[in-house]
Parts: sequence; structure tokens; C-alpha cells
Amino acid sequence: MDQPLRDWIEGNLDRLYGFAFALSQDSDQARELVQESVMHALSAARWPDGPDTYRAWMFRILRNAFVDRYRKAGRELSLDGTEDVADEWSGGSGSERKMIDIITVRIAVGRLSIDHREIIALIDFAGFSYGQAADVLGVAEGTVMSRIARARKALLKTMAEDNVTPLARSRRTRR
Repeated sequence: MDQPLRDWIEGNLDRLYGFAFALSQDSDQARELVQESVMHALSAARWPDGPDTYRAWMFRILRNAFVDRYRKAGRELSLDGTEDVADEWSGGSGSERKMIDIITVRIAVGRLSIDHREIIALIDFAGFSYGQAADVLGVAEGTVMSRIARARKALLKTMAEDNVTPLARSRRTRR
């Protein structure tokens, strides 16, 4: 067993779960995807060369597990983006606004296509660079740049359709 890989996985379970949730929009499926991906990684005959390469490898394994489940289901997975948001609310100053923001983004992301959710999760949630995301997805970096631009535009449109006032506009109307 590769101890550095185990250590990396243990330190990144939240990020793996976040990506899995962004894809599946279901907390139970996200946990199952993470567990399946970790088991697959730890039982692999070969691992990447070191901790620097684990991230893309693990996210690729998780993505492939999601794609396999999606194809087997033969239909769109649940897009109810409101699950488990209360778990992220810690209380305190500004926490109501934070909770509203979390709910708003989750609902809007949940309404996007899987392709848009996937690229937003990699770039904006998991913090991958365009090159790293291209490696995970097996596409050119320019393709990632185009996809993220379209996904962000779709996300803003979805949020606007839900009567969410963008911050810049709300500040102008208060003056």
C-alpha cells in the first residue's frame, strides 16, 4: 500500500466529495462515488509517481466512476441541488447570507447540464488550472477554456432567471 497516496486521500476527502456532489447533486451518491473511487485507487496495480500527480489521477477516477453510473442509469441523475446545505451553516455573523449564497449556487449549479457542472466543479470548486482540468477530462486546454466560459455564462443566466440580483446591480440600486 502506498502511504503517501493514503495520506493524500485522507487530506482531500472533502474536495473529492465536493466534486462528486457537484456532478451527482446527491449527497448519498457523492459519498458512494468517493468511496468507490478511493477503493479503486488503493487497489490499483500502479499509482502515479508522487503526491503532485495524485490529484488529477484521483479526480479522473472519480469522474470516470460518475460517468459509468450515469451511463448505466441511462437517464439524468437527480438535480435537486438543495441537499445538505444546512450542514455547511456554522452560525455566527453573516452566516445567513452565506447560507443563502450556498443554496443559491447549489440550486443554480444543479440546473446546469452535467458537462457544465463538471467543468465548474473542476475549475471553480476544486481549483484546478485549465491545464490540470484538461488532463482530467482528456481534452485540449483551449477546450477547457471554452467550456468554462460557456458554463459560467449558463450559471449566471440560471441565477438571473431565478430572480437573483447580481451583487454589482444590487449595490447600484441602493444608492
